[in-house]
Amino acid sequence: MLDTGLLLVVILASLSVMFLVSLWQQKIRERLPPGPTPLPFIGNYLQLNMKDVYSSITQLSERYGPVFTIHLGPRRIVVLYGYDAVKEALVDQAEEFSGRGELPTFNILFKGYGFSLSNVEQAKRIRRFTIATLRDFGVGKRDVQECILEEAGYLIKTLQGTCGAPIDPSIYLSKTVSNVINSIVFGNRFDYEDKEFLSLLEMIDEMNIFAASATGQLYDMFHSVMKYLPGPQQQIIKVTQKLEDFMIEKVRQNHSTLDPNSPRNFIDSFLIRMQEEKYVNSEFHMNNLVMSSLGLLFAGTGSVSSTLYHGFLLLMKHPDVEAKVHEEIERVIGRNRQPQYEDHMKMPYTQAVINEIQRFSNLAPLGIPRRIIKNTTFRGFFLPKGTDVFPIIGSLMTEPKFFPNHKDFNPQHFLDDKGQLKKNAAFLPFSIGKRFCLGDSLAKMELFLLLTTILQNFRFKFPMNLEDINEYPSPIGFTRIIPNYTMSFMPI
Repeated sequence: MLDTGLLLVVILASLSVMFLVSLWQQKIRERLPPGPTPLPFIGNYLQLNMKDVYSSITQLSERYGPVFTIHLGPRRIVVLYGYDAVKEALVDQAEEFSGRGELPTFNILFKGYGFSLSNVEQAKRIRRFTIATLRDFGVGKRDVQECILEEAGYLIKTLQGTCGAPIDPSIYLSKTVSNVINSIVFGNRFDYEDKEFLSLLEMIDEMNIFAASATGQLYDMFHSVMKYLPGPQQQIIKVTQKLEDFMIEKVRQNHSTLDPNSPRNFIDSFLIRMQEEKYVNSEFHMNNLVMSSLGLLFAGTGSVSSTLYHGFLLLMKHPDVEAKVHEEIERVIGRNRQPQYEDHMKMPYTQAVINEIQRFSNLAPLGIPRRIIKNTTFRGFFLPKGTDVFPIIGSLMTEPKFFPNHKDFNPQHFLDDKGQLKKNAAFLPFSIGKRFCLGDSLAKMELFLLLTTILQNFRFKFPMNLEDINEYPSPIGFTRIIPNYTMSFMPI
């Protein structure tokens, strides 16, 4: 048993350490960007509208400026709002902001592997390998164009089979877009009614729904506690295990028929690299293969299909815009051949419409979190190594000096006085800097080829009064979702 004197020394030493830690944290806070005062443990939870986090952050930017600090639970986040702050960080100080920020909901699945690697140098090598491999399999080239057009053909036949009846197009778009990335990752497409394929899409959908849910938002803030508690997160843990098992089986199938001299897909290429780099600390190992492949599936399925889904609604709400796209397709492409990606250079109005759909939708306005990889000074503020950063990409899409009347859907945002496509520095739907979206060139090609192929074959018809549905996405936590609707595809 400790005597009273020794016990007193231990207590005083503990209090001294706590005081010094508190003093050190206070000094850091004084040098951080300003922001609302956080409460212990819950941070700024009570000061944010968790149903519409983007609007809350916009309001905070009006009070604290383009660089400020918030606390999501115990997590300290530095927020960058507006074009100037985002560009200055992600381009002018790209190296310091090149870390991958924490996404706890998706870390349930990725567990820090694949594109979520915490080791910055290993993450860079995985990204470089992935970009090179995607190019090898035709991303941005004619090879992948043929893949997209083949898949577009299956979609057209499926839509023709609806005979103009009202349908929800979202599931058809998900199947089509997913099959493009499936062809790259697995080397083959799935039949639209394949049970394994439908199960895969359902699991991906479950993950995305959880991430956007109230429980998912709480998990992002308090994951260190919630991962041990009962609740929907426990079901998601089971879903992630099924996804991992699915991918492991696909890797096993590829490995059993692997020809090191003739890679057929992304998995083959990664397996070959694993055989070439067998040293202990190589980042080319099974966990990174499985999680990188799953990462490609997630990235390659949701964004494009959601953008097209919202685009169809916007075109029905703005029939004059749809008519002009039809006219340009008829004039440039006609009806006797499939669209080609090179056509977009001669179709400024259609490309402007696609850009405006992406800008107006703004479905993930908070962007992908970054992380400071070394102690950094930014605009006079001190950002310690390990600080998570939210570059609010959505704020660029609504900045009045770049997009006057930004609340309106208007393709003229991307057209000059002569009707030609003009660049807009703030239009960055795939982010910028060293963590830009891996699949940006694939997504651009998919959006153009799928939209023009569909409009070459159909006109859109809304079965209800268009006034009954809102064209604006609804806020839900950190993201925005498109209203559910049905429509008819009327053959031309």
